[in-house]
Amino acid sequence: MNKKFLPYLFILIALFLGALYYTNTIQSPLLSFLNNIKISYHKVIENIDNAIDQHFFQAQEISELKEKLQKYENNHLVMQQLASEIDDMYKENNASLSIDPKTELVRTISYEKFGNLNRIWLDIPDYNSSKIYGLVYKGLVAGIVIPKDKKPLALLNSDIKSTYAVYIGEQRAPGIAHGNNDKNLVVNFIPAWFSIKVGDEVITSGLDNIFFKGLRVGHVIAISKSQGYQNAVVEQYYKSNEPSYFHIIRSIR
Repeated sequence: MNKKFLPYLFILIALFLGALYYTNTIQSPLLSFLNNIKISYHKVIENIDNAIDQHFFQAQEISELKEKLQKYENNHLVMQQLASEIDDMYKENNASLSIDPKTELVRTISYEKFGNLNRIWLDIPDYNSSKIYGLVYKGLVAGIVIPKDKKPLALLNSDIKSTYAVYIGEQRAPGIAHGNNDKNLVVNFIPAWFSIKVGDEVITSGLDNIFFKGLRVGHVIAISKSQGYQNAVVEQYYKSNEPSYFHIIRSIR
């Protein structure tokens, strides 16, 4: 660049800056443009902040609702036992009242084997492998928990080795319920002198020290007789295909 043009260049720059500083005609559109950019920037930042705050608020709210749901389900189990005990107390004046079953929410880990949906590994803190636990899902009997290699394995109702004591119908006919590798359960060893019928509800009896009495299992859909006993086919109430958690019954007293 020719050096003789440098003074003219500096003069033009000075005039432009002066006009920019003192002239509203030039200054206003430029400032307006810059302000619009700033406003847009702050709006974007504000929207991002609001989105983040809303996300964490929703996450916290969801967490609180889940905790309330877990407490509700645990209290629901306690109320079921209480209702059963009160019913007994009315029928027998010398019945003892116990309203402190120890239940605990536990998480599922995985199926024991692919293709078998009736056996699930559970995550149970302080697991005692010498005991068998009752397994409940949303207030319904789901199966039992047994030890395998000293780890807790859930046997859902349909598993043939899932066994517990039940009552059937208004006469409280006793029997032993177990899975049949099918969607329905089978109750065996029902004494022949008890009258049972299709539609009767099946509940836990509490005589196996696994469940407390009164938890709902299902209802009778078929009845047969053999060797002095009655057998009942039961349509179970528990039907969840994707359980993420259960309650276990640590103790019934």
